[in-house]
Amino acid sequence: MTQGTECEHGLHHQLTAGRMAMVAIGSTIGTGLLLGSGAAVHIAGPAVILTYVVAAFLAWVVTNALSEMSSAHPAAGSFGVYAERYLNPWAGFVASYGYWYGVVLSIGAELVAASTYCKYWFPTVPGIVWTVIYASALLFINFLDVGDYGQFEYWFAMVKVVTIVVFILAGAWLLLGGKIAPQYRVHGGFFPHGWSAALLAVSFPLFSFFGIEVVAISSGEARAKKEIARASRIMFVLLAFVYIGATAILVGVLPWSRAGVGESPFVTVFVVAGVPAAPMLMNFVVLTAALSGSNAALYSASRILFSLARNGWAPPAFGRLNKKGSPRLALLASAIGVPMALLTERYMTQSAFLYFIGASLFGGMLAWCAALAAHISFRRRTSPEELAVLPFRALGGAWMSGLGFAGIVLAVGSTWWVPQSRITVISAVPYLVLPTVAYWVVGRRWRSAAVSQ
Repeated sequence: MTQGTECEHGLHHQLTAGRMAMVAIGSTIGTGLLLGSGAAVHIAGPAVILTYVVAAFLAWVVTNALSEMSSAHPAAGSFGVYAERYLNPWAGFVASYGYWYGVVLSIGAELVAASTYCKYWFPTVPGIVWTVIYASALLFINFLDVGDYGQFEYWFAMVKVVTIVVFILAGAWLLLGGKIAPQYRVHGGFFPHGWSAALLAVSFPLFSFFGIEVVAISSGEARAKKEIARASRIMFVLLAFVYIGATAILVGVLPWSRAGVGESPFVTVFVVAGVPAAPMLMNFVVLTAALSGSNAALYSASRILFSLARNGWAPPAFGRLNKKGSPRLALLASAIGVPMALLTERYMTQSAFLYFIGASLFGGMLAWCAALAAHISFRRRTSPEELAVLPFRALGGAWMSGLGFAGIVLAVGSTWWVPQSRITVISAVPYLVLPTVAYWVVGRRWRSAAVSQ
């Protein structure tokens, strides 16, 4: 069999740079910013601005590394394909399955958050009802042709981008116009819990950036290689502005002590500002953001599973495409996050969201670390002449990827000292052990059977 990027034939190459960027943004801007930001603010206080700057730097390094490799080898398997190609098969297998499971959990996180938002209007309706309704709609959308899916997600994600930009401008007007006294230095000052708290909270904004790798994943369905470079730049510039700008406004308008995860802090800001009817509108926006995030997450999870199957690391059935170029069975298998969300919503209502964030974060960071390690090897094995013709070049090269790798490892390790996200470190054991066992027990047998065909 052919291996790596060559075996993913059959996918429809219909995604433009704008659609790729917005699918990635749709996957990224979700509960991590709109609901999870409350937990980060609660830990770091106004210093959460610096927390998001640190996370943005790490995300920028990963974006550059993945964009350079996907410019050379467009593939739906993305970091998994690159890890296998430039590191070893075990690394690609573990990174891909760890990421797939992490994304599956994030789908559950988004759906739990969506049911939380619906309680604003329908407090008596059980969350399980909303979870079932939204999950059915998302599956229908993902069964569409990738061009139609990309167009839908483009406008779905655009709603939250435009709204957050308006939020930033409105908040800046409130602060600069003297309508609201800046809250940066009240209730304990800029560092109410010390400077170290700003670093300990990094895991939450890292979860907010979880999704930037979707540009590389969607490269397997890009219209042309040049679209990948454009999509990466559009995505990161928008995300950096939205995350850092929104966070600065958030802690400027809202006393940090009022932040939490029971309600989106963005809704709370409008209540503090006394804007009539705005909380209802903002709640609708954060609801669409959660749904957009789960919609894009389902897309990326299905493509990773599809690529695993095509490369011989999963049952061949998951590598089949329907006439619209959609991996239907891989989509259905990736929707396992839905019953997880139902169970969690039912039995862990108060802690469900933070549990999902922490548990899914390690899978995402495992993929990021695999991508950075693969990029270091990619740079060593690629000639200057080959690099020169790529439409995207990673600033800083291998040494920047090494710095990013170290930063991510430290950020993940620091979650042990944060009770709200300690599950991230704890979940490292199953994320590493179970895929490794699967690799030796069934993975190599799947690959051997695929190679012999």
